Amino acid sequence: MQAQDSTSFYLLELWSWAEANKTRLIAAGVAVAILALVVSFFVWQHDQKEINAGQALTQLTVNPGSETAEAYFKIAAEYPGTMAAQRALLQGAGQLYGSGQYADAQAQFQKFLDAHPESEFAAQAALGVASCLEAQNKYDLASTAYGRVINMTSDPSIQAAAKFAMAQIYESQGHYNEAASYYEDVARQNPNSPMGSEAGLRLVELENKIPTPAPAQAPAAAPAKAPVVPFKLTE
Repeated sequence: MQAQDSTSFYLLELWSWAEANKTRLIAAGVAVAILALVVSFFVWQHDQKEINAGQALTQLTVNPGSETAEAYFKIAAEYPGTMAAQRALLQGAGQLYGSGQYADAQAQFQKFLDAHPESEFAAQAALGVASCLEAQNKYDLASTAYGRVINMTSDPSIQAAAKFAMAQIYESQGHYNEAASYYEDVARQNPNSPMGSEAGLRLVELENKIPTPAPAQAPAAAPAKAPVVPFKLTE
């Protein structure tokens, strides 16, 4: 009975407090409702932007002749913060690379990396930077960039592309053992892919270029020495 009385007492106290603070409670409820409405609006707006950006990107890719770097960059600028904008920026950089504008393509790939370091497409952009450096004959910088790609991703296709490119650079520089190591990795990890098959063929060709170590020769026997006489006896 005492517990029931205590509960009733607290309910009455709560009711009295609510009556006294009715205005503030109503204002707080309205504020929460407005906040929920604003959040819902921004979520809807973001989702709608994603939809519009995706449609714009799709429309561009299905129209022959419209896939220019400038068109892709326009989509990226019009729909910032969307996944479609990220893809558009990468595809625009790819268009520049395909047209031989390697320095401009490198700048765009690097722009993507600077703006989206945690993106799921970051490894692709890094691979693009390395490929542009290689295309500009900056082989030492390209090797370093390919090494970063290999270490930053677990995507087997991107890793294979970076390792295959590294192998080609080493082969062109006459570093056949290093090249063979990368070709072997690509061939072993991608046995059923065209790149894996190509790596296997390159590896066989390299075996004829790598000199076979000469067998170790046993050291020549030292000539016999006459015994040393510490002193000579006299008669």
